[in-house]
Amino acid sequence: MKNIIRFLFLAILITSCEEDLNINTNPNTPVGADKSFILTAAQGSIARVLGGDLTNLGGFLAQYHTQPGTASQYLEIDTYNMNTDYANRLWNELYAGALNDLEHVKKVSDEENDTGSYLIATLLQTYTYQVLTDLFGSIPYSEALLGAGNINPKPDAGETIYPALIESIDTALAKYNSDSVASTVGTQDIIYSANMSDWVKFANTLKLKMYLRMAYTSQANPTAVNALLAANNFISSDAKFSVYSAIKEENKNNPFYDVQIDRLGDVNNIASLSLLNFYTDNSDPRIDAVYRKNTAGLHRGIDSGDRASVASVLATAFSRPNIKPNTPVYLLTVSESNFLQAEALIRYAGGTGADAKYNAGVLNSFLTYGLTAAQANALTGSGGAYEYVPSATVETAVRQVMVQKWASLAYVNNIEAFFELTRTKYPEIKTFGTQNYTIGNLIVSRNSVLPAGQTPKTLFYPGDEVKRNSNLDQKASLTEKIWWDQK
Repeated sequence: MKNIIRFLFLAILITSCEEDLNINTNPNTPVGADKSFILTAAQGSIARVLGGDLTNLGGFLAQYHTQPGTASQYLEIDTYNMNTDYANRLWNELYAGALNDLEHVKKVSDEENDTGSYLIATLLQTYTYQVLTDLFGSIPYSEALLGAGNINPKPDAGETIYPALIESIDTALAKYNSDSVASTVGTQDIIYSANMSDWVKFANTLKLKMYLRMAYTSQANPTAVNALLAANNFISSDAKFSVYSAIKEENKNNPFYDVQIDRLGDVNNIASLSLLNFYTDNSDPRIDAVYRKNTAGLHRGIDSGDRASVASVLATAFSRPNIKPNTPVYLLTVSESNFLQAEALIRYAGGTGADAKYNAGVLNSFLTYGLTAAQANALTGSGGAYEYVPSATVETAVRQVMVQKWASLAYVNNIEAFFELTRTKYPEIKTFGTQNYTIGNLIVSRNSVLPAGQTPKTLFYPGDEVKRNSNLDQKASLTEKIWWDQK
């Protein structure tokens, strides 16, 4: 408890120092602050964005939730009309907050020959850059975090950033393996309490995710993927930030709960039928873990963007996200790891063993949601709705994995679900009226402002950053593809 209290105090202190900073400004690190507390603050920044803004955004784009007719707070997302102001906050939080803090931790750790803490900070920094480049495409990377040394960092292409990030992981792993100094940050590492075995597993899992993100590109690397599969050293416990208070306390709760449910009154996010009907039609008990029932004790949703059909119906008449004050923010889960391995085996190893990894993915999704193995096995067993069916066609086999991955990421990591459906095109986005929610389909938002059939693939750069950085040119459209989106 003392560590949590100290974390909260430090996070507030550092956050106040980072207000209005941009990527060209180093944070005002509190004098004498130990790197362990700076690491905690960086993890808090990542969790704040991942579990707050990106849970909300990803929930709309992956069609876990949509906007009710009686609210309009996020109509710009629901209509695919996000402007250049949308990403200002999350960009600043990650660049001026998390990335700068982690750079400080790396520097101090290197000076102290603390190779364990150096590895942890590198992995968290890599994870953060990966999220940013997956959202925006080209971003400042090689010239970022230089402070006054470069006030106009040029953006690097995502296809250049990915290999550099993987190299940074390998370099940090080599540094740690050649001189294995256990991290000194202890329980101030909220995610794994400085357990280096867990962080090495995290490194391998993150690399596998990044290699598979490149699966449809010329940078696909089956050899590297098969080496990771052969080593078989992936995460065995969920990587999560989980120090939130179980009772309602401002600034101490899960960030989605804190903003959407508490401060904004729980009126903006209602269940999209895309996921709700998938669960319902397949008798999937995860429905009650993902959504709260309406005031009548029933599950009810609407087609994504179809707010006009329920213009005067309050949000309480619908199912809403089942996020509690102390719901953790997840960076990577064991379920996701198993689905990654299943996809890798299908693509690069002839599919042998993919069924077991697929089943483990479903099972661990149920466990993360607090459900039982028996409930999962009933669906994946012989004749079950989610029974894995081997296929000689790679894409047919991959589709099974990706639909279940989408169903497993709801309010676990919403933005990751958006990235994956954008990369693989599963679940498919269908013309309204032709969709089949039972097998896993999405639709174009019913109130989309984009040309027919189009959906967002990226975000505009923050307007504030474009004004500050003369080397950052605003993109033309939300439909510009990220480099790995080549299917």
